[in-house]
Amino acid sequence: MVVDGQVGTGSGEPETSDSLRTFGAVVQALREFNGLSREEFGALVGFSKHTVASVELGRRMPDVDLVEAAERVLGNTGALRRAVEHLVRQPGLAAWFRRWASMEKLAITLCTYECRMIPGLLQTEAYARQLFVDELPPLSDEQIEANWAARVERQKLLHLRPNTAFGFIIEEHVLLRQTGGAQASLGAIEHLLGMGELRNIEIQIMPLVRKAHAGLHGSMQLLETPKHKWFAYMEAPETGQLVSDPKAISVLQQRYARMRSQALSIEDSVSLLHRMRGEL
Repeated sequence: MVVDGQVGTGSGEPETSDSLRTFGAVVQALREFNGLSREEFGALVGFSKHTVASVELGRRMPDVDLVEAAERVLGNTGALRRAVEHLVRQPGLAAWFRRWASMEKLAITLCTYECRMIPGLLQTEAYARQLFVDELPPLSDEQIEANWAARVERQKLLHLRPNTAFGFIIEEHVLLRQTGGAQASLGAIEHLLGMGELRNIEIQIMPLVRKAHAGLHGSMQLLETPKHKWFAYMEAPETGQLVSDPKAISVLQQRYARMRSQALSIEDSVSLLHRMRGEL
């Protein structure tokens, strides 16, 4: 699963790391020492040559079955079994999110609609940590710390880019869910109220009851570059899509504009957040 561009343990193609690249280089060296092509080696271990290539290039966490089969084929020295215990993914942002994250740093406009969770840029530590703890397969303590560190670094944009216009539309039910418990929810609401006081940040709440809703296709983000070119980003489990086609962007902009009119005004959103805070 992916949580707002964050790396989880379930990804088949994780962001590479030094340990993955080193492990892959060892596999490649042993394979070549035994005079095997990737295709031949793949046939012997029961995996495709493309999977073998991904492992050797450090792009893929090796499957346990692949490691065991590779040991048998490459001399059964135990080196690969011992080495695989020390493999780690690159902490922080998922590979498919990295380009979007780099574009965020230069954006002059960033619009976000979120129906699943409080957007990453607005998450408190207690809220974000609950999301990381809920990941499946479970994350290690080290991965959770790395994910939170990456999120904090990303959140600096809100203060470092005072001339960037940030707009957020958040579904009311996201806050009613009380992710992390009542105290975490209270802290999240207080944080939203505080961030909404910044001149470059607008936060609107989409009410729970809404007869017409232009955002039923799911969460999305829109971004304007300093050259006034627009991009969009949409995320799904294990992947994300960066959209640059002007026609597709136009449709998403229309949807976002309609949602802004359907959501509560900024003033009414603040009133709702105050009311929700008092009820916790």
